[in-house]
Amino acid sequence: METTLIDFSGSAYSADRTTAVVGIGNTAYGNFPELSPYDLGASALRAALDDSGLKLSDIDGLVVHRIPNYQRFCELVGLNPTFVTGLAGQGRMSGTSIHLAAMAIKQGAARNVALVYGNNGRSAGDKYGGVADRYGSDGAKLWFPYGMTSPGAVHAMMFQRHMHLYGTTSEQLAAVAVACRNHALLNPNAVMKKPITAEDHRTAPWIVEPLHLLDYCMINDGGVAMILTSIDRARDLPQPVIRIKGIAQATAMTHSTFPPEDFWHAPLSQAGTKSLHQAGIGREDVDGLMIYDNFSPTVLFSLEGLGYCPAGESGAWVQDGRIELGGEYPLNTSGGHLSESYMQGWALNIEAVRQLRGQAGARQITGARHIHYACASPIVSSIIYGLD
Repeated sequence: METTLIDFSGSAYSADRTTAVVGIGNTAYGNFPELSPYDLGASALRAALDDSGLKLSDIDGLVVHRIPNYQRFCELVGLNPTFVTGLAGQGRMSGTSIHLAAMAIKQGAARNVALVYGNNGRSAGDKYGGVADRYGSDGAKLWFPYGMTSPGAVHAMMFQRHMHLYGTTSEQLAAVAVACRNHALLNPNAVMKKPITAEDHRTAPWIVEPLHLLDYCMINDGGVAMILTSIDRARDLPQPVIRIKGIAQATAMTHSTFPPEDFWHAPLSQAGTKSLHQAGIGREDVDGLMIYDNFSPTVLFSLEGLGYCPAGESGAWVQDGRIELGGEYPLNTSGGHLSESYMQGWALNIEAVRQLRGQAGARQITGARHIHYACASPIVSSIIYGLD
């Protein structure tokens, strides 16, 4: 599929890049049957408020994700925002939430927007598959009689096609799982604490061939929150100012209930190019990558679509420590969805902020100035975070 690139210098958002992240917070991740999504989200919001130096009464914008009802959440925590909405539960909506909040601040709809996520998927028994599941859209049920009953089946088919077209191997894919686990070992909040090797990846059980157990994300309970405000207000608050220097979305909705032939290359290229252009940087200026890793092949597809490596070459490109700490592009330094916790993009976004603040501890990327977050799905998000 051919992608047409256009000049984004006149973008309404990129004109002055006015939004900053001033507060981040998260709960522990694990299995907490006594806590609801409301509880988890409220705890994360309290942590983000403490981090930001703001009070609850300062929050006049709210976007909730995975929390069942925005009205009930406001009632429970005591908020009367002037701008409020709740988004669908798919992980792609984390980037959409941040984009929506940035636009609200830019347009004056709110001054301080809280983004709150609460997920009790593990204790609630979420499976992300089976005939009763309705991941994505109801269109996916057309494929259920043929065994395509889960996102894992979709990504397995996509990776099988990548292997056929380009010669990519499962052994190459192991580099993603191993890098994420190595980074998780440096993260006190990560769920997975057992080291793994490429051989462990190879001998792990198949879930949907050619994907092994270690190619799959985890289902956990947890909450994450971010607080966004304008650059001017951010400079009066205690934390280092972390700008959203570029943010863009692109979609591939047509025929999206079946795996895309181009591995989402076209929308990834469009959104990635636009966000980098807004930020005024090139890929060589990016110090770390936070790439949505619901399944390890998604990282390979994203690297190609975003232009970090040519199409078909991601399997070889991720070898030899390139995506590990100390490498050219450290990936998912918190451990990502594969080894920290599956918080549907949110934990990756707050990790980007921690890296730029210099608050990542043993997993810190030395001298980090720009971090690139991206999610590959029918809605692609690309966000460039940078120092003020």
